[in-house]
Amino acid sequence: MEGTRLAIDRVRAARRVIDPVFLDTPLYRCEALEPGLGCAVSVKLETANPVRSFKGRGTEVVASQLAGNGSGAVVCASAGNLGQALAWSGRGRGLDVTVVASRFATAAKLDRVRALGAALELVDGDHEMARERAADIARYEGIRLVEDSLDIETCEGAATIGLELVDTAPSFDTVLIALGGGALATGVGHVVKALAPGVEVICVQPLGAPAMTYSWRQRRVVTTESTDTIADGVAGRRPIPAVLDDLLLVADDAVLVREASIIAGMRLLLDHAGLVVEPSAALGVAAVLEDRDRFAGRHVVTVVCGSNVDVDAYHRWIGTARLPGV
Repeated sequence: MEGTRLAIDRVRAARRVIDPVFLDTPLYRCEALEPGLGCAVSVKLETANPVRSFKGRGTEVVASQLAGNGSGAVVCASAGNLGQALAWSGRGRGLDVTVVASRFATAAKLDRVRALGAALELVDGDHEMARERAADIARYEGIRLVEDSLDIETCEGAATIGLELVDTAPSFDTVLIALGGGALATGVGHVVKALAPGVEVICVQPLGAPAMTYSWRQRRVVTTESTDTIADGVAGRRPIPAVLDDLLLVADDAVLVREASIIAGMRLLLDHAGLVVEPSAALGVAAVLEDRDRFAGRHVVTVVCGSNVDVDAYHRWIGTARLPGV
């Protein structure tokens, strides 16, 4: 796949430095989901690892490079999942990790960042404010700033999921990928388009956090003033131009889904797959729920990208879900 910042040889090399605990995650046909969705469905389960999200793949690449060049400290901004992953990867390599997050981030995610030994700084704003503060810390202290999706290691780490899809999946014609900052979408999309070009790559974002989707549709960066979604892991307002350039080359479509559909997708995954997932991980299922005719007769793979969810909020959401329609 030419033109993107990613390279298949580096993606393959990433597999050699990522702890195997993050690799070869379960991928299986989930027939119990299919009556409610009207299509064949396979699930790529990126929650079966110590940080319960796909982010560990990218942070393993970052941390291995930092440890190899003698760096001792690193900082990132995170809604919670990247911070956990960087804390886990950094702890194993002797790095001092600082995570900056919004104090309104999911408490369970923040608690886990602390438990993994990272220093946690909270800001009185959203994720974009956390990004600004993390950049300030990196500049003032002279340490490495990890910028999710902008740093190619985070994309190529996520892209190893794509290798596993094309190497081990049965025949599928569509992959549904949660779209936030873009690391997962550009990473998986790059590999799929390079190695299985006939597969349609569809990115899915909440209607309440549409900046990257609007940017993809208009082929230019579009920012928003605010976000309004329970899917905190994908709630960005300011797309990164270089990431958008990659996305334009690998995504066949970008769709927006309603909050009710996200919650219904979470409920379906619980009831029919036994999976407790965070809202971002249900975006693929939500996309099918909103447009069953589009996917009828197809075999879709959905990447279940995280399961770090506030238990109380989860019960509230699931208790209000309406199934099978939305």
